[in-house]
Amino acid sequence: MADHVLYSFRRCPYAMRARLALAVSGVRYHHREVRLSDKPDEMLAISPKGTVPVLQTADGRTIDESLSIMRWALDVRDPEDWLARDDPALVASNDGMFKHHLDRYKYPDRHGAEPAVHRDLGLSFLEELEGRIATAGQISGSRAGLADAAIMPFVRQFAAVDREWFDARPLPHLKAWLVDHLASDLFQQIMHRFSPWSPGERFVVPAEHDASRSADRS
Repeated sequence: MADHVLYSFRRCPYAMRARLALAVSGVRYHHREVRLSDKPDEMLAISPKGTVPVLQTADGRTIDESLSIMRWALDVRDPEDWLARDDPALVASNDGMFKHHLDRYKYPDRHGAEPAVHRDLGLSFLEELEGRIATAGQISGSRAGLADAAIMPFVRQFAAVDREWFDARPLPHLKAWLVDHLASDLFQQIMHRFSPWSPGERFVVPAEHDASRSADRS
């Protein structure tokens, strides 16, 4: 049985990318789906900041940053060589500038922001991704890697705010890249619906991902 425990929330882009790396690595873990309005005491005891994802490893280590969880899982096993296709600077831009504009585009009332301004500023990052994908096929090469998995959930979220506006942008390679990742077996696997976890329940996520199929598709 799995001894690692992941506290997650299905729609959180940070949790998505952690689950993507865990899935591609084949690491088995107990999945604990978190209700954000009622976070479990067990999670808060090991990570008081109260954000997902949080991974508690079998040896008792707590990892509560999504990129750290990704790199931990890929250090355990990296069958598709994701770590070789990383881009820390680009991922930092995603997590910093792009996420800043995404939040204010998606939740303008919460931030007292003008959504169209932040939408257009976020578009500049998408245009950078468009150029990379048009040249190489993926963000950091001809096959998907850590950078793709780390950034894709945020592009997905941005695209969904106003699908008609997004679909009208001249980003053909980015759109095809996003569609391909969302349709992949890997993404379908990590988007399984779990009921909110209660103490005593055990949901073991097995190593079901077929690396050879995804490598062919990439």
